[in-house]
Amino acid sequence: MNLLAGGLISLWMSAPVWGQALSLDRIAVVVNNEAITEVEVKQRIAQARGMLSERGITAPANEVIRKQVVEQMIVERAGQQLAREMNMRVDDASVDRAIEQIARNNQLERDALLKRVAQGQGVSAFREGLRNDMLMQRLREREVDARVQVSEAEVDAVLSSLGTSADTEYSLSQILIRVPESASPEQTEKARLRMVALRQQLATGANFAQIAAANSEAPEASAGGDLGWRAAERLPTLFVREVEKLKPGQLSQLIRSAAGFHLLRMNDQRKVSAAAGPPVEQWRARHILFRVSESLPEAEAIRRAQDAVDRLNAGEDFAELAKKSSADGSAAKGGDLGWLLPGDTVPEFERAMSRLRAQEISEPVRSPFGIHVIQVLEKRTDVPPIERQRAQIRQALRERKAEEAYDGWLQELRDRVYVEYRSDNN
Repeated sequence: MNLLAGGLISLWMSAPVWGQALSLDRIAVVVNNEAITEVEVKQRIAQARGMLSERGITAPANEVIRKQVVEQMIVERAGQQLAREMNMRVDDASVDRAIEQIARNNQLERDALLKRVAQGQGVSAFREGLRNDMLMQRLREREVDARVQVSEAEVDAVLSSLGTSADTEYSLSQILIRVPESASPEQTEKARLRMVALRQQLATGANFAQIAAANSEAPEASAGGDLGWRAAERLPTLFVREVEKLKPGQLSQLIRSAAGFHLLRMNDQRKVSAAAGPPVEQWRARHILFRVSESLPEAEAIRRAQDAVDRLNAGEDFAELAKKSSADGSAAKGGDLGWLLPGDTVPEFERAMSRLRAQEISEPVRSPFGIHVIQVLEKRTDVPPIERQRAQIRQALRERKAEEAYDGWLQELRDRVYVEYRSDNN
């Protein structure tokens, strides 16, 4: 759940404070050596029900939604434990900045946002939930996103394979029944037959969102399986082959992947311009990277980056400092990255870069790769069509590969932890 997007803010503000109603809080689950309490589980169930209600989806039976929520909480707690082992922290100042961003996203003043939060879950619980969300996001950036690479050959392959899908976006929903890598043929067949039965229900008029909420094992199950709008390049090749055959309202055949069995519903499709459209801004930039590692904790990387900013503002030569200090491959070129198009860099880097004036030096910028100091040398607004299309494909491929890698990484994380169910409800 990414609260920074602002879409789920109402759940945090409206969730009831179950803890006020219980004097004794039982342990529901133990993850490694930490407890998840019944109060925490009930709060999250209320949030999940609120999300489904906002979308007009009838919530599944309590035991179903409880199982989904508990599994999500186990993975989150395991991630928080791993982050602490890696000395990763989210300080109060970072939480404050995130709250400011959430307020802007929801077109609220900060005080108005906190007032609404206080009437629901409470400010302290809201801040702690937000802190945990940010910690998981940073863990993902470090353990997954930073390792995702997209080659020019992959971009070329997508360009040559898109065909009629090149100018089409699809609104899709998904149901996933997972099949573990170690599953026996009998387990695999059981999962397949379960999906066949679900497809038969849907083919005879059952509501897809409700079936997905009650049965899907994908992260978007609590949103009724809604994947939103996706360009073809943001879909696995297996999906594209099926999606191209569908019309709005139709169901795909069963799709077998490494994760399990998928069933897709085409909600809608729309044409998008494949031409360049209006010119877009691009930047000629350079940077100095301080890569976070066991030998260089994040706090020290930030300190070194701030020291570099101070030295550069005092007149030190950027290229020479980059050659001496940067951990990026561009160091030999004085940190020069050349001309960058939208989508060429990770979002955190691009957001910071786009706010800079020509010749301006940024404050330290955090990204999945570490801590950056950025300088924009020049700006221009002129993008040839093929460059823009390649940039869009490159970014879409990066997002798709990151999503797939993160899903697999979460499953591995879940498999590694010790879990003990204490409550009778589990």
